[in-house]
Amino acid sequence: MIKIFAYDDSYERLQSLKALISLSDNLLYIGDAECCENVLAEMENYRPDVVLMDINMPRVNGIEGLKQIKSHFPQIKVLIQTAFDDNDKVFQAISNGASGYILKSDNPRRILQAIEEVYEGGASMNPAIAKKVLEYFQPKKTEEILTPKEKEVLKFLSEGLSYKMVANQLGVSYSTVNTHIKHIYEKLHISSLGEAISWYYKNNPN
Repeated sequence: MIKIFAYDDSYERLQSLKALISLSDNLLYIGDAECCENVLAEMENYRPDVVLMDINMPRVNGIEGLKQIKSHFPQIKVLIQTAFDDNDKVFQAISNGASGYILKSDNPRRILQAIEEVYEGGASMNPAIAKKVLEYFQPKKTEEILTPKEKEVLKFLSEGLSYKMVANQLGVSYSTVNTHIKHIYEKLHISSLGEAISWYYKNNPN
């Protein structure tokens, strides 16, 4: 039997999951909670095989709960289940050790299948989420993700101009250039000027 513990701040959702899981011969619903305030004590007491984890909950949310579970009970599989599919939450969950990511709108059969997949060591993911992950890790050209002004700033920096010189060239303040550079770093997922220039040359060889 695969033991399941669920986190969700909706009582109706928890009851729905409990009813669904009770229909499966090899799954056992062992408990639930409306937030992750006592997540470590609950993991210690119940010792589930798979945790169904909502993200947006009061007091202690699902991302924080996920971090705590994976830090103290790395063998427990955590399957994120949420109504949201925005990128930040997807990548936060994946980077913190989630074994899978499903949407609450997924059909019941898909939810049961996802539980079994993560229990067996697979990485279950809603198709829409999987597409986002693939797109995230595919290299993008600077012109697709940077504004014209950001591209201009990056071009001047790659030519060796200082922040102050770039500001003079563009007729803007030093702080405006700083803001552009901050946005460039965020969009390219980098943290240094060297990485920014390297990215520029790689994506603009001519």
